[in-house]
Amino acid sequence: MSLEKMIFQIISAIITTFGFGLMFNIKNKNLFHTSIAGGLSWAIYLLGQELKFSEGLSYFIATLVMAIYSEIVARKISTPVTTILIAALIPLAPGGGIYYTMYNLLDKNYPIALQKGIQTFIIAGAMAVGIFSASTLFKLYDELKTKFENSKVE
Repeated sequence: MSLEKMIFQIISAIITTFGFGLMFNIKNKNLFHTSIAGGLSWAIYLLGQELKFSEGLSYFIATLVMAIYSEIVARKISTPVTTILIAALIPLAPGGGIYYTMYNLLDKNYPIALQKGIQTFIIAGAMAVGIFSASTLFKLYDELKTKFENSKVE
């Protein structure tokens, strides 16, 4: 894919995330950061595709990076991480896969419906594991930081 197309897609992801952020009533700095997170996730996904990663791995890494960014920013600006994370997931959401799965089911084209359904399930699962992994890493970090600080005090 050409660099111009990639840049266009990343800017489109930022604008899309911004629009959904407005719909979700996200305000001020949170809206800016959720838009950046959406663009960042799409940029990472495109990079994974350029490096010939599998689709599931590309979605996992993109979601993991986005969730880590969201966790860091949420701590810096004292806001719930979901405020940044939810709208930022929109560019990665496998809406097309869900649509084509249902379309082929209704059209009685079951092999393609099954293929699209499995592909969509893999993408959604990769995204869920990416978010879960980032959240777990930060909880582990918080616990280790607390234990370290408590051991210094004693």
